[in-house]
Amino acid sequence: MMLFLYNLIVQIVAFLLKIAALFSPKMKLFVEGRKPVFTTLEQKIKPTDATIWFHAASLGEYEQGLPVIEKIKEQFPSHKIILTFFSPSGYEVRKNNTVADVTVYLPLDTKKNAQQFLKLLHPDLVFFIKYEYWPNYLAELKKSNTKTYLISGILRKNQLFFKWYGGFYRKALDAFTYFFVQNETSKKLLQQVGKTNVAVSGDTRFDRVTTILEKDNSLNFISQFKDNKLSVIIGSSWPKDENLLVDFINSNTLGVKFIIAPHNINKEQIQSLKNSITKKTVLFSEKEAENLADFDVFIIDTIGILTKIYSYADIAYVGGGFGKTGVHNLLEPATFGVPILIGPNFSNFAEATALVNMEACISINNYKELEEAFKNLILNDDIREEKGHMCSTFVQMNKGASAIILKHILNDSI
Repeated sequence: MMLFLYNLIVQIVAFLLKIAALFSPKMKLFVEGRKPVFTTLEQKIKPTDATIWFHAASLGEYEQGLPVIEKIKEQFPSHKIILTFFSPSGYEVRKNNTVADVTVYLPLDTKKNAQQFLKLLHPDLVFFIKYEYWPNYLAELKKSNTKTYLISGILRKNQLFFKWYGGFYRKALDAFTYFFVQNETSKKLLQQVGKTNVAVSGDTRFDRVTTILEKDNSLNFISQFKDNKLSVIIGSSWPKDENLLVDFINSNTLGVKFIIAPHNINKEQIQSLKNSITKKTVLFSEKEAENLADFDVFIIDTIGILTKIYSYADIAYVGGGFGKTGVHNLLEPATFGVPILIGPNFSNFAEATALVNMEACISINNYKELEEAFKNLILNDDIREEKGHMCSTFVQMNKGASAIILKHILNDSI
């Protein structure tokens, strides 16, 4: 009965999404982007091809799974890697990635879609990154006895699996050959519903961010702007973050430079942010015509370079902590040994909680706390360096999840 209701809801949602697509550019991408999926798969995957499928909900999950995708690609060079995204914010940013042979949206979770998708894909191995448990896809994978793994999984007791009425959803977990989870809490929750095929491997994001240190992170225009001055990088900021930050920037008399990379780079929002700043401010899109060293604030109105920009940070503020969804990725600035400030909503993020408890990361609730934290870090080199060192050490101590996963997969390989 519950599965029937679930399938009915999926059909209703599919219909509503088509209506929403008429009014929302993001929903239009969501709907239109799925239309060519089966044609694309028919063109790019032959019946004789060996394939491995990775699914990521969005951009964060893709980055999280990337170390495993790269290692699997090395170990199974004759297989085609198929990558799917659920969200436009993942697909549209990484549709031209070089790690996968085919990258498409995941069709909505209907029984018909699942059967057609898996018939075209015929994967030998399947990996779901962190979460997204689609009952129809998992049911079909179970039917075909396809080896299916959850990597960097994280489970919480309020999820449907652990409710008395969540039987049909709990049954979907039977499809997984093995669960690689981030923490003991997740392992215990799975054990409570009879799953013993579980290992605590940790979070593959630590492996992802440590590899960043091996890459060339130089950006000449950031060097020019920084001009050897102490610099604060504000990453993935939202308007609620910016309301506090702009007040500090405008009142700053400490000779510090600020680079702001907003989460949303909508032109109107970028212009509004620029207009609110009284210091000399330049946009990334204007940089070619300016002597960047002359400016106090640099607004990055493009995507894809924030990670490299963090390598220039003396202090980082990571946004999202004043919103409902919570703080964004702290591990990227942390891996560079940068002390971090965040807003108050971080309790659902294990790495943020750990760094706050270690006092390597500072959570602020209001402008007074933000001002005090910034001044303390700006004026005290020893404190700034100590907190930064704690951040980088934390990342290094927690890497290794990908190796654990790969060792198991190879021992259990096809």
